[in-house]
Amino acid sequence: MRGRGCLYVLALMAAFAAPLRAQALLPVPSGQPVELADVLLDNNPGELWIRFRFIAPKIGDQAGQIPYDVVAIDMEHLCTILAVPYVESRQITPARVIISMSDRPVAFGTSQPGATQFFEAYRLRDSRCIWEEF
Repeated sequence: MRGRGCLYVLALMAAFAAPLRAQALLPVPSGQPVELADVLLDNNPGELWIRFRFIAPKIGDQAGQIPYDVVAIDMEHLCTILAVPYVESRQITPARVIISMSDRPVAFGTSQPGATQFFEAYRLRDSRCIWEEF
């Protein structure tokens, strides 16, 4: 009985703590708020691609938003500081690393009218991100 009670208390604590956790914002050169949404391993293109999907609510092409040319620098930075260590620590060899940013959550593989999404593709060589044109 004691073991079950302890598990119940831990589960209850986790349930209450989850909404209180602060979002983990990642440092990028532009200083914009960027949060990792998810990491996906994708064999659908016929080879292993790893996708790092980020939420960056300030991106866009309107006045006062952060434009693509600035976001591209942030994406390369995220590839270097996040994707390279992730891949190396898991000893996987993806053909491509895709870094994407969206101004709001968008389900993978879908479009959402009005959402801004930027993508870049990289191949990894010698622990470096090499930009690949789509």
